[in-house]
Formats: sequence, C-alpha cells, structure tokens
Amino acid sequence: MWKVQLFKLNFDGQEQEAVKEVLDSAWITMGQKTLDFESEFTKYLGEGVKGLAVSNGTAALHMAVLALGIGPGDEVITPSLTFIADQNVVTMAGAKNVLADITSYDDWSMDPADIEAKITSKTKAVLIVHYAGFACDMDAICEICKKHNLYLIEDCAHTPGATYNGRALGTFGDVSCFSFFTNKNLSVGEGGMVVTKSDEILEKLRGLRSHGMTVPSFDRFKGRAITYDVAMAGLNYRIDEMRSALGLVQLKKLDGANEARTKLVNHYYERLDGVNGVKIPFRNFTRGKPNFHIMPIMLEDGIDRIAVIESMKADEIQTSIHYPVIQNFTGYKGIVNETPKAQYASEHELTLPLYPTMSFEDVDLVCDALIKALKAQGK
Repeated sequence: MWKVQLFKLNFDGQEQEAVKEVLDSAWITMGQKTLDFESEFTKYLGEGVKGLAVSNGTAALHMAVLALGIGPGDEVITPSLTFIADQNVVTMAGAKNVLADITSYDDWSMDPADIEAKITSKTKAVLIVHYAGFACDMDAICEICKKHNLYLIEDCAHTPGATYNGRALGTFGDVSCFSFFTNKNLSVGEGGMVVTKSDEILEKLRGLRSHGMTVPSFDRFKGRAITYDVAMAGLNYRIDEMRSALGLVQLKKLDGANEARTKLVNHYYERLDGVNGVKIPFRNFTRGKPNFHIMPIMLEDGIDRIAVIESMKADEIQTSIHYPVIQNFTGYKGIVNETPKAQYASEHELTLPLYPTMSFEDVDLVCDALIKALKAQGK
C-alpha cells in the first residue's frame, strides 16, 4: 500500500537467530538474556546507572512514580506535548498532573520557566520528555528540581543514543524510563528499561517489577534458591527472554542506525528548508546530539492538515501526528490546565516517515508528495 511508510523495523537474520537461541534454551521468561541486556544497556548509558528491563515503557513510568512515593495529594509537572502514558501513570497513582508548555515554536522541549512557574507546595516531581530525541534544557531543569527539592523523572522513550552536552539522556533523572516499542530507535516490539543511580530506589523498582519477591524465578530454575520472601507489594512488569535477546542485537545496531537517521534528516532539511508553508522545529539545535526519533514539521496557519495527509496518502506516503495535546483528550479535558504553545504545535504538527533503512530517494518521494500537497493549497 505504501511507497514510503512511517516506520520499518531494522531487523535481519541476527534478530531471528537471537530469538531462536532463546527458544532452544527452553527458558523464555526473565533470565540470563535479560541480565545481559540490562548490563549492556546501562554500560552504554554510562554515568553509573543501574537498570531493570521491564515489559514496556509505560510499566517503567508507573514503577518510577510508585518507587518515588508519588500518590494522592501530590502534584507532578508533566509535558503537554507527549504520549498519554506520562499522564496516565500519574493519574493511576492518585496524583494530579500539572501540564508545562513547550518553550517555543522552534523548541518543543518543556519550558524550564513554565515548569518553575507551575510549582506549588504540593509538587513532588517533574516528569520531562525529550521530544523526538532532542534533549530538554537539563542544566536549567536539574537546577529547578534541586532548588525546590523535587524528584526528576526522565521519559526517555525517544532518546536511546541521544546526548545533552556529551552526556547520555537517561542519566539525569532520579529515575529514567525507556521504551523499546516497535517504532522506537531500539525496537523489541514491547519492552522497556527503568534506570537509576540510587541503590535504594533500585531495590524498590526491583520489588515493583516482580510481585515484591526477593528471589527471581530464574534463580530457582537454576537451583540457586529453594524459596522466596515477599518484601513489599509489587506488580508483574517483567520482560521475557525473546525481547531481551532482540534488545541485545538492536543495541549493537543503535549507533549505526542513529547515524543513518541523521543523514536522512539532513537530506530532509536540504529539501524542505525554504519551502512555503513548512517550519521545522529544532532546526538549529545546539544542546547536544539528537537521535532523530521522528521527523516532525509544523504546517503554517491556513493549511488544511487533513487535506495534506490525504493527498500524501493518495501518493502512498504514510504520515502521522505526534501528538494530540493532552488537554484535548476526553479523559483529561477540564481536568488539566491549558498550554497554548503546545496546543498550537499539536494542531499544526505533521510527522514524516523516518527509519534507518530509508534511502535518500525515499526522502525525495516524501518531500515531493508534501510539496505537491502544499501547492494544491496555494503554497
């Protein structure tokens, strides 16, 4: 159906062989592959972080909120231009979301000044997202959290391989949360990682991941333990061995895949700079090295976005929107505050295809279809 789809897996025989190896081992739940994945991923991040692989990125976020003791009566400052998981985990814990706006129409990261303006006596944490793999202003945000004695949670769903002034994203938060969903830079289908530098928080996260049990099933399988205790109330947010095996392969490919994304985005810039009706956020980004998780653009006022999407669909180019703004969702309308800049960006954003195995010719097909759609509207 699609000449160029929004995303394609960067999989080959290595992933197939990794899964086969797990199946042949006869142990398919959390085991040695998971331990290896945790070790290699945290080594990749550096900065002394410790990590636990989990069932998905939302599980990581939920565990972070619970491990930090966030609950009824607390407020958490969350991004308004993000996937709804950030708000849902706060709501499920019984706390209140207070939305922070984006910085500007050029910089869609959370605005540090707006974060600080939203702090009250009930604020317990700040939950940030590095939109599209572009780092937030971490110096400013970390200083705000330190000044007001607030926990910092990093939503790093978009960030594997991205840095802030040379330091890996995911190493700033009290807890940082990664997603390895199908369309992510590191993809295992469903899966995630929760990381921290605190041994105390790590033990809480470990209990939350697996029913509060003191001994994992793998240790009993290996004969290293006979029974177990339950030290706290916990959940079942475990990952399986197949996904951990996929993660190990994908991690080896990550830097090369991100470099391919960088070259493709630069070609997008060459084609779209100066095109009437289009503005590209983060165009002159200087806070570090992005990993270009997605390729967002902003359509100017007066352009019918649905007509553009339908025109590109007719040319067999798939597009998407990242994201509908939080305050517009039925479940949050009238419950969370307005964020006018994020509202505008959400109403004008269009996501173009981007994945490591794209060619420059694919990018040209996308840009040609976009320009054609804009010309049909007089641009």
